[in-house]
Amino acid sequence: MSAAARDALIKELCKELKTPTLYREYQGVAREATNEGVAYEDFLVQVLESEVTGRRNSSAGRRLREARFPDVKTLDEIQWDSLQGVSRPKILELASCAFVDKAEDVIVAGPIGTGKTHLAIALGVEATRRRKRVYFTRVADLVRDLLEARDERKLGRLQAKLQRIPLLVLDEFGFVPFDRAGGELLFNLLADRHERRSTILTTNLAFKEWVDVLGDEKLTTALLDRLASRAHVLTTKGKSYRSRRKRRSKG
Repeated sequence: MSAAARDALIKELCKELKTPTLYREYQGVAREATNEGVAYEDFLVQVLESEVTGRRNSSAGRRLREARFPDVKTLDEIQWDSLQGVSRPKILELASCAFVDKAEDVIVAGPIGTGKTHLAIALGVEATRRRKRVYFTRVADLVRDLLEARDERKLGRLQAKLQRIPLLVLDEFGFVPFDRAGGELLFNLLADRHERRSTILTTNLAFKEWVDVLGDEKLTTALLDRLASRAHVLTTKGKSYRSRRKRRSKG
């Protein structure tokens, strides 16, 4: 069989098996194997590894797009000397995403501009790299979507969709207060996810101030009781490091 005919056959076989990376990589791996006298079994391992790596990268990229982060922030971009109040070892521990496998929650609390959203997104990005489904939304947008779904008789469908997501990243809890209906819908979602799925929640409010957002003391107490039992709490401190970074750039 000629080299061209062999390549065409391999291309067709890879197409049928849906292994595009194997087709792209096999010639280079084959040349290297021939030059180095690699055994057939080792050659097979190398081309299969290239296919697996390609699939993992493709899956991670798809998960990242599906997460709908407003910006992609990573742990490598964190200015640790400016990020106050949180333990770097603790962040790196969470970056393993074991908390997602255990259905534990993460609460990132602190003043505005102290890196809460960056931390939340960075942990979400780490989860997508492990091919976990992640969804990012601001709390106010989520409550609006829940209310609209209720009014359109689609609430059950939306709730079921949100329940299937292993990691839900909710940003800016406390920026906008809700009416009782909105607070109850948010509570029901978080209560249903408790011990079943993981949630990362960022807030600029102390726990005692959550009642001002949810509008109901009993509802707030019930929610805090649930979150406190299995939540990792990170507390950022200091002045806005975004403002400090702008001042340094002007100086």
